[in-house]
Amino acid sequence: MYVNGRLKTKMEITVKTSGSLLGALLLASSVAAAAPRPQASPAARVVRYSGSMNDVKYVYGVAPPVARLRPGDILETNTVDAFGNAIQKPGDTLSLVKGDNPLIGPFYLEGAEPGDTLVVKILDVQVDSNQGVGALAPGFGALNPTDYTPMLNSPLPERIWFYPIDRAGNTATFRALDSSFAVKIPLHPFLGCIGVAPAGGEARCSVVPAEFGGNMDAPEVSPGNTLYLPVNVPGALLYLGDGHAAMGDGEVAGTAIEVPLRVRLQLELIKGQRLSWPRFENHDEIMAVGIYRPLDDALRIAFSQPVDWIHRDYGLSKLDAYELLSKVAGIHLTEMVDPNYVVIASINKKYLPPKKSGQR
Repeated sequence: MYVNGRLKTKMEITVKTSGSLLGALLLASSVAAAAPRPQASPAARVVRYSGSMNDVKYVYGVAPPVARLRPGDILETNTVDAFGNAIQKPGDTLSLVKGDNPLIGPFYLEGAEPGDTLVVKILDVQVDSNQGVGALAPGFGALNPTDYTPMLNSPLPERIWFYPIDRAGNTATFRALDSSFAVKIPLHPFLGCIGVAPAGGEARCSVVPAEFGGNMDAPEVSPGNTLYLPVNVPGALLYLGDGHAAMGDGEVAGTAIEVPLRVRLQLELIKGQRLSWPRFENHDEIMAVGIYRPLDDALRIAFSQPVDWIHRDYGLSKLDAYELLSKVAGIHLTEMVDPNYVVIASINKKYLPPKKSGQR
């Protein structure tokens, strides 16, 4: 790869891979449903990276970075879909897929050290294809027998659906394979995979969600939200992938409407503040992520985090926070098909006291 470090009028840096045919990315407004978006500083430096299947990774771990950013920089990049863009037409099969959830990255944030918090502001997410893909895969899915959840019935057969994308109408169309039924689905583009290198020198598969983020399949990774991730290694080493045009809670059949994406993110850093699990925030809510199996433990993690968060940042005692959450919290299951399940607990800020001074 090569780096064109010439500063342009908007302080842009373009990073390109030698095998890429994509060129530098020029991002326009998102096709996602309108929502209040985090605003980047007009003086922020823009780093553009164009990736391809020649450069993807299949694990979250320590690897040479594809680009370096400073706190406050904006990253504009692209992802391939969960199948590596291999499924394009009727007759294509999952045997064409080289690996699940190819990841773009890692991206190195200068100054990030273990014990810090990486702040990722989701500025823009766009579908980068005219169609999406959904699939049933034998041995995968919430209602499918697997090696760890054996059932007496045979695995479901492989099936593939294509979803035409209507950008003007902001929809994708589901077309039944066994009848003439069709229905339009509103687009809500988001990154299914976003995470950092794990702690302890581990390398974790791109299918896994855990403390480092990863394959959370969280629709909250969309414009208007900010994601907080723990920093486990120097530079944090951020990975992105698994673009979704839309997804139902649970991702029960194993896939969303899988698409490549173009994304615009702003990276910041909170020094000396350690997180145990990923968190989200927007203008109206704070949200905590619980990731584990069984599902009840994922739920316990998701609710224990806002108890601590409300106590630290808003000043309520932990018991008062616990009681309040029991009355007004929201919860949803983002996925229950991956090696760990993912639950997100939320509370509207209107139910909280003013934030303590000095807390971000």
